[in-house]
Amino acid sequence: MQRILIANRGEIAVRIARACADAGYQSIAVYSDQDFGSMHTRVADEAYALNGDTAATSYLDIERILDVAERSKADAIHPGYGFISESADFSRAVEEAGITFIGPTADTLEQLGDKVTARKIAATVGAPLVPGIDRPLKDAREAYDFAAEFGLPVAIKAAFGGGGRGLKIVRRMEEVVEAFESATREAVAAFGRGECYIEKFIDRPRHIEAQIIGDGQGNVVVIGDRDCSMQRRNQKLIEEAPAPDLGAELRKRIHDAAKDIGTAVKYRGAGTVEFLLGEDSQTSFLEVNTRLQVEHPVTEMVTGVDLVAEQFRIAEGRGLSVADTPEPDGHAFEFRINAEDPGRGFLPSPGKITTLQGPGGPGVRWDAGVQSGDHVVEAFDSMIAKLVVFGDSRQHALTRSRRALAEIEVEGVATVIPFDKMVLEHKAFTASPVQTYTQWIEEELLPELPSAPRSNLVSEPQLERVYVEIDGRRVEIRLPDNVLAGVLSTDRVAISTPPQSPYEDTDKAALRSPVSGSLARQLVTDGARVSKGEPVAVCEAMKTETTIYAHKDGTLSWVIEENGSIKVDEALAKIGD
Repeated sequence: MQRILIANRGEIAVRIARACADAGYQSIAVYSDQDFGSMHTRVADEAYALNGDTAATSYLDIERILDVAERSKADAIHPGYGFISESADFSRAVEEAGITFIGPTADTLEQLGDKVTARKIAATVGAPLVPGIDRPLKDAREAYDFAAEFGLPVAIKAAFGGGGRGLKIVRRMEEVVEAFESATREAVAAFGRGECYIEKFIDRPRHIEAQIIGDGQGNVVVIGDRDCSMQRRNQKLIEEAPAPDLGAELRKRIHDAAKDIGTAVKYRGAGTVEFLLGEDSQTSFLEVNTRLQVEHPVTEMVTGVDLVAEQFRIAEGRGLSVADTPEPDGHAFEFRINAEDPGRGFLPSPGKITTLQGPGGPGVRWDAGVQSGDHVVEAFDSMIAKLVVFGDSRQHALTRSRRALAEIEVEGVATVIPFDKMVLEHKAFTASPVQTYTQWIEEELLPELPSAPRSNLVSEPQLERVYVEIDGRRVEIRLPDNVLAGVLSTDRVAISTPPQSPYEDTDKAALRSPVSGSLARQLVTDGARVSKGEPVAVCEAMKTETTIYAHKDGTLSWVIEENGSIKVDEALAKIGD
């Protein structure tokens, strides 16, 4: 391999580009319209446009990515995480084009990427499992019947994909049908496929995962384990390694199951085998993420194994650099610094980052995907950086994390940093043994969280198409509108500029959107009578759905059509008396 195309964006694309530079490879970035000039395009050696303004027309478009690979003469592709990193079709298409895919084979992705098939493999090797339906659900009725037979709570999950997208935990029978429909919509938006399955959910579980690497020939090594229980909306916020308070026997059982699953498919590359651990130590296989995980740095910090470098080695056929599970040295935490407002239910907070200053000092790693002046765009994930902190022990890492978080300065968007600071002072998290679980944030901490400063509402630059003449030939080029505004008069080029003071009116009838994104679903008809607190709409932002409730009694009239785009604080509807 010499020229590696990174089929992703943001922090992970920056991480891989830096790894390419360290290893002597040339890195090639791709970008959507919104990501023109973003950090990952600046860090990479080269950058190519995908000419799309949505995930579907950019980072999820296999043909466009392969076209760039051909034009850029890439001989390998690293998919990062998310998007099409777990797509068997992508892996197969890459290798059929004569390009090295830095990840599992298409066959492995089909076996393990399909969560239903992965359950069957786990059962074959004797991994612990809870009851579930080992095939995609036919419809919402089948989900309802399963819940009625096995009892609540249940988990409805996207069969393809991961990262918590398309995952719904259901605790009331009357919510099963809507949860199935919502999971299906989220799965389609995030992964392009809506198949879902169902299984019994372990209540108040911890989320434990084992990091594996395999050479594709049957040699699989467990690099270590992590605890990823600190989640909101099934999206991880804080991770740590090694997983605290696991006895030697339980840790061995998890490691053995992970290795056996990887060995069964002759796993190639880096992957993660995830488990749920109940309060009574009941353990159940959850899924395999057939890619690099967001939280991989905590394992790197305590084992000294560079997982991206291992991916490069494996892709080139040079095998593994480690033969056995390394003994962890110290403890590490990762904090996902998301542009979200914890005090408003972790609502996404897209906007322009006017100031961003990361921390430093001993034991601190700062993996950012943006810099001061960049935009957090509403079309994609809200994570702007990862803070990774190492200490000689868990308590040392906690103390150092408090210092590192205090050093971070962010202005322009709301972030989860106030939440992180609160968690580090909470006895449930700092206790030994830890007392947190996957739903702990929503059930116990959320009411205590203060609202963060609102986002800077300046719109991100949009690409405008203009024509210029070069050597007597008419050529189309695209430039950010803020650049065009400075060099072209508005009577010749249409320049879109954001309003100076959006949504200034004080209309008490207006039902305003808490997010920027799209109005995914209207739950009531135009002209219907609604009651305060009644769910009336579902908005989608950054691939996550948010239910909107009526703020008063009255007659509702829609302002925004279903599937229409929305901005934070924009009126979705009016509720009159």
